[in-house]
Amino acid sequence: MFLACLRVILTCAGLLPAQPAPAQETAENGYSTLTEITPTNVGQLKLIWSFRTGAPGSHTSSPLPLADRLLVLTPFPHTLFALDLTRPGATLAWRYTPPANGIAAGLNCCGEPAGGIAADAGRVFLNTLDGHVTALDSSDGHVIWDSAAAHPEAGESLTTAPLPVGNELILSTSGDDSGARGSLIALDAATGQQRWQVFSTGPDEEVGIGPKHHLDSGGNLGITTWPPSVWQQGGGGLAGPLVLDPESGLLFQQTGHPAPWNPDQRDGENRWTAGLFARDPKSGKVVWFDAINPHDPFSLGAGGGIVLASLRNRPVLIHPDPSGYLYVIDRTSGTVVSASPYKPITATRGVDLATGQVIQNPDYTPQRGATVRDICPAWPAGSNALPAIAPPIGLVYLPVAQLCMDMETVATSYMSGTPFTGANVRMKQAAGQTAGGLIAWDLSADRPAWRIPEPLPLRGGALATAGGLVFYGTLDGVFKAANAHTGQVLWSFRTASGIVARPVTFQAPDGHQLVVVLAGSGGLTGTESAREIDARDTTAAHGLAFALGPLPAPADPSGVLYVFRLP
Repeated sequence: MFLACLRVILTCAGLLPAQPAPAQETAENGYSTLTEITPTNVGQLKLIWSFRTGAPGSHTSSPLPLADRLLVLTPFPHTLFALDLTRPGATLAWRYTPPANGIAAGLNCCGEPAGGIAADAGRVFLNTLDGHVTALDSSDGHVIWDSAAAHPEAGESLTTAPLPVGNELILSTSGDDSGARGSLIALDAATGQQRWQVFSTGPDEEVGIGPKHHLDSGGNLGITTWPPSVWQQGGGGLAGPLVLDPESGLLFQQTGHPAPWNPDQRDGENRWTAGLFARDPKSGKVVWFDAINPHDPFSLGAGGGIVLASLRNRPVLIHPDPSGYLYVIDRTSGTVVSASPYKPITATRGVDLATGQVIQNPDYTPQRGATVRDICPAWPAGSNALPAIAPPIGLVYLPVAQLCMDMETVATSYMSGTPFTGANVRMKQAAGQTAGGLIAWDLSADRPAWRIPEPLPLRGGALATAGGLVFYGTLDGVFKAANAHTGQVLWSFRTASGIVARPVTFQAPDGHQLVVVLAGSGGLTGTESAREIDARDTTAAHGLAFALGPLPAPADPSGVLYVFRLP
């Protein structure tokens, strides 16, 4: 058996972290140092203005504060709005609507993330679902350059924001459900020209693996752990936001599930899908890799987000994996420190800490033409419920979906740019559990400190603040603030539709702390409105129809931005 984890520590040159947007206070860790809003005064939080985007569908991209601007991105076909925070009601400063390739609409399902925005000094970078990366002048929105990085005709898309790192812009392609081969790409931030590209499957040179990485596991595992040629349509695209570690200079990449879903058609461990890469952001070269879900019989991938932390003076990353285990991993070596279940699990029997691999439960082996029932957890359905961490109190906040699934695998054939799944799935609530919830995980004790049950899965991320609060939104459109120490819900606000984006907080030009959330028809509701999926088909939307059928249509099909502050 091949080694499950590739761990070779390289000496990486120091890198400057991505230059933050001047007003941005919410980092990838989902934590803000602002303290004006606290448990004692959050009950006074008031809506001061709102902005209607006019676009239907799942608004998954969080608003981005930029000095005196607030950027808001709609789903595909995208429009990017820049709101002027210095004007009463934050009137529109500029908008940008890029040309749209309609083919890309068929690549997005079930409220999955679609595109994203990032910024550095004077520039805004936009990833579009149909594969374009555009640099805009932040003052007036004019186009500086535009580059085609992904190809919808081949099933590729861009689903999250690019990451500025020094003079480069790093992004990763998605498209697991279409059999698109995942890749990581670096562009020149000034010109948009490609500097390098590495892949999640294929020969070592194309993956970014050098001879020093082989150890006793052999070379070209991106080919030899697949049936002949199947790696060329093997998936492994981006499964969550890219994260740069400013301490080690490493770039962390979560790879998606192998294609197709039907595991009988892809014997082997299917490297390097469904795992975590640490790469050198200057070249894309591999530093270490953890094969978290090798072979991945249930198409879970390795998404779920990453937060950086220090545990007993050891730099670690925290990764709530779709397999249901919360991983604590040494950032520099890739060593798995711990892996603890954080939601109901039946499909596996734990994690082998020596290898980092999940231990499969043979009672839940997929069988072609037969239905395997009560597989827990269910595939993640594109959830972007990103975790947050409050370092001063040692808690990580996990917005979770507690769903299981019945799965039937069927034969499928690859055709470029079309669905390549080979499975029928029906999702359902885990027995004895609510369908969702917010869990506060105590890192030092390695167990939940408290939890807030929710009747529906949580699809938007969490936001923690130094003021002692954690904010999150629900699929049925309730924006909540809870005490970060105890989990007591202290404030809530009803929005016009579901929330599938992480809230953000920042200091406004007048010096006061604002809390902002973008609501937009999330999950299955957004899918139905966009594609007229019949929720009576219990396998529709990759099985979400059965789990979310009771979810009512939104009061307003448009996305709405809500902005709150204290009186």
